[in-house]
Amino acid sequence: MKKLIYTLAFVLILQCIYLGGNIQNCSAQWQSDVRLTNNDSISYPYNFNNAWCVASSGSVVHVVWFDKRDGNYEIYYKRSTDAGVNWGTDTRLTSNSSDSRYPSVAVSGSIIHVVWYDNRDGNNEIYYKRSTDAGVSWGADTRLTNNTGNSRSPSVAVTGSVVHIAWEDNRNANYDIYYKRSSDGGISWGTDVRMTNNNSSYSESASITVSGSVVHVVWQDYRDDGNYEIYYKRSTNDGVSCGADTRLSFDSHPSVEPSVAVSGSVVHVAWQDYRDGNYEIYYKRSTNDGVSWGADTRLTNSTSNSSSPSVSVSGSVVHVAWQDYRDGDWEIYYKRSTNDGVSWGVDTRLTNNTSDSYSPSVAVSGSVVHVVWYDYRDGNYEIYYKRDPTGNPIGIQNISTETPSKYSLSQNYPNPFNPTTVISFQLSVAGQVVLKVYDVMGREVQTLVNESLKPGTYETSFDGLQLTSGVYFYKITAGDFSETKKMLMIK
Repeated sequence: MKKLIYTLAFVLILQCIYLGGNIQNCSAQWQSDVRLTNNDSISYPYNFNNAWCVASSGSVVHVVWFDKRDGNYEIYYKRSTDAGVNWGTDTRLTSNSSDSRYPSVAVSGSIIHVVWYDNRDGNNEIYYKRSTDAGVSWGADTRLTNNTGNSRSPSVAVTGSVVHIAWEDNRNANYDIYYKRSSDGGISWGTDVRMTNNNSSYSESASITVSGSVVHVVWQDYRDDGNYEIYYKRSTNDGVSCGADTRLSFDSHPSVEPSVAVSGSVVHVAWQDYRDGNYEIYYKRSTNDGVSWGADTRLTNSTSNSSSPSVSVSGSVVHVAWQDYRDGDWEIYYKRSTNDGVSWGVDTRLTNNTSDSYSPSVAVSGSVVHVVWYDYRDGNYEIYYKRDPTGNPIGIQNISTETPSKYSLSQNYPNPFNPTTVISFQLSVAGQVVLKVYDVMGREVQTLVNESLKPGTYETSFDGLQLTSGVYFYKITAGDFSETKKMLMIK
């Protein structure tokens, strides 16, 4: 076992030296920037509340943005079916004579949910659209709000067939946070729920996430001390009812633009904060589903501004991307924690050009980290993408170095599971091993293993948090050996 660990460590160091890095950064395998749009107008993957403009499920990656190539802003969509290596064509999701802006996307299996705000009705209203075939085709626009005020900056999250949306709304004279849900995958929707009630203040920039039946919402709020602070609210029953507001930040300077992500019972919040004389990225976590919260953690430390964080999590690995002015122009930076936010690695600069790069959005699928932003290097704003194919460790472990007498694939445990399960296998000969998960239609959901391994017994975990309940299959291929087994996820 020790020999295997030493060998892996040596390989990582050699990779790092080859890539021109250092031992602190040897996990970084960031590939080249990919330009996703190419037109003479403006393309923005941006929302005031840092809502995700990128989402992924298995090897399918989904990106949304708003684009002025049609004379007014419309919502556009693009996808990759091979984890960001190649990309399809742009798909226009809206078509009207008014502006459609600030989309947010979430995915559960092959069902994609997109929300945005739209002024086709004479004022800004929240609209929704979905695809049930992983982005191949799209349903009709659905209007979710109907009032004389402005409804804007929606954020969407999904688990199974329950879709959750939060946004800011001034139907009550000042902006409050509102919430709406669908319990049938976006086919029908419940009533609007007013989550905040500040008659003389503003609650804005809502960000929403969900794990199982626990829904988490964060926002910026002006009710305290004459400056914005970060607030939090949760529902423990799939959005049927909500608890009290919880104030997360306490200082005499603005704390704004929060982003929230959750894995299991650990909730992660990142925001930008002016307490240090310039905007820096701060982080806070709860390990008990939002019941109590730890101390603030300062993630950046420079003399320039760091802003607009986006946070994503997979198991115990937390990813944060933001825009940063430390280099004399706005560049995209990234940081991660591999132990649930207890400690953090170094800042990694993802862009390097003489123009500005803004508003990153980060998502994870399998071992791949996906980042999307908009960039002015082409003389107008275009959408760019970058990926790290090994940036999200999926935790394959060698549990025995004894050489088995034959190949074998064990039944996952527990089975049924919710949402994680462990898969183990034995290798009698060294070689390339591929272990993948598929849905009942035979579509690839996630690649768990794709590497050369020595003989021994291994195990890895599968996280189905973003998938719907049902039957899934996992298949191993190693040399001439191939075997498939069935597993059941019940949420």
